[in-house]
Amino acid sequence: MSLAVDPVTLLAFVPAALALNLTPGADMMFCVGQGLKSGPRAALAADLGIALGGMVHVALAGLGLGALVAANPGLFDLIRWIGVAYLLWLAVQALRAGARPASAPVGGSARAFRAALVVNLTNPKVILFVLAFVPQFVDPARPVLPQFLIFGLVLSLGGLLVNGLAGVFAGRVGRRLLGSPQLARGLGYASAGIFTTLALRLALMERS
Repeated sequence: MSLAVDPVTLLAFVPAALALNLTPGADMMFCVGQGLKSGPRAALAADLGIALGGMVHVALAGLGLGALVAANPGLFDLIRWIGVAYLLWLAVQALRAGARPASAPVGGSARAFRAALVVNLTNPKVILFVLAFVPQFVDPARPVLPQFLIFGLVLSLGGLLVNGLAGVFAGRVGRRLLGSPQLARGLGYASAGIFTTLALRLALMERS
């Protein structure tokens, strides 16, 4: 019985995936924004939400549904604008609430997880990335879906580590600054700025 993924191919995929994880992007920015706004626990919760969303994208791509979304301009744009609207809503919430105190309730982490999951699932750029990157390592002679899932798991684990570290660091910095109301409001503005920037990036994204 052959393995789902060729070990040599997997060894080549791991450093490529890690290099991508280490490149600052929307996922890392979102975790940093949640860390500044709600602390380290929320950053880790957002990290988990992003990883789960990434695995959903990979599974859909393996099933062929990702290509359908990418090839359908109307559906693609619908998902994109839902993501833009949601990110802008998060920016408004950050402006209204400011930075949460270090003793934020557990619900803050749950909200961060849900927000990260929704933001990731409504970002069609992830679909394009998965369809452009993962198939380079897929062997058509083997079952396709298991290969997508394994490669997606590698990407998600790398993202969990890198984005989690960035988010926790931002959360600890934010917690130290919360003693000053002025700085606390500044953290709220910073979080709102991050979410707004992500919304603009998504709105101006090119499909090709």
